[in-house]
Amino acid sequence: MTNNLMILAAGISSRMKRSAEFDSVSSVSKEALNKPKMMLNMGSSKRPFLDYLLDNAKNAGYKDILFIINDRDNTVFDYYTNNKGDNFFHGLNFSFAKQVIPNGRSKPLGTADAVITGLKSKPEWSGQKFTVCNSDNLYSVNVLKSLRKDKNLSSLIDYDRDSLGVEPKRVHAFAVIWKDNDGFLTDIVEKPDERQIKEATDKNGRIGVSMNIFKLDYDIIFPLLIETPINPKRDEKELTKTVRMLVDKYEKSVYTIPISERVPDLTTIKDVEDVETFIASKV
Repeated sequence: MTNNLMILAAGISSRMKRSAEFDSVSSVSKEALNKPKMMLNMGSSKRPFLDYLLDNAKNAGYKDILFIINDRDNTVFDYYTNNKGDNFFHGLNFSFAKQVIPNGRSKPLGTADAVITGLKSKPEWSGQKFTVCNSDNLYSVNVLKSLRKDKNLSSLIDYDRDSLGVEPKRVHAFAVIWKDNDGFLTDIVEKPDERQIKEATDKNGRIGVSMNIFKLDYDIIFPLLIETPINPKRDEKELTKTVRMLVDKYEKSVYTIPISERVPDLTTIKDVEDVETFIASKV
């Protein structure tokens, strides 16, 4: 069981900002042009989207929250530093690690590099496990709790692709996963082609995908993160690649937890209305 949650919030929200430029009249679009997407105000209480993820994390039992932020935007740091005494966050301890955007780059070096940054800032997590997730997906209490309580070396959520509630064009880009008969990960492929998707389909027609939420072991994953190569096409170090390296090195090291539920995904300005509706339905 782990109380540690790392939230990847260092992205520059480029797709959100591009979509907001085409709809610059609405108030939410204006907001999206000036702050990271996970900090857009949502729901009747107009709290940042990330607050709702933190509320789910708190209800799942997490205590130690580490935000990975980039070194060119202080929105997340300022908000959670100034509001850490809010009763909404009671029981949560916040800390921050800055993922430096290298000179000559306009964006961070990727999710694997972000996790390296986080683990270097938390040597006290050595000997422990931690959950890591995106900041622009609203993972449920059930999902967060399932990972927190899982007793395997490492684990990920095996989402039913057809239950995510995401438009087909976008869902085709999600990483597909393969499991053995015992439910352990054997492979994971980012942005699969049609052949790979067909191969990943099980006998019941189910396609399992990853939404970039994992439970990992600090001491085992750290050296693999360092060794993770830069993807030549995306020019980033991807956490998905690190997990593949983990599976290649240690047999039955990553257990897949099957889940069929919707995952609100905040990628472009068009997603805001759907996310708002989802949040309202849960209040």
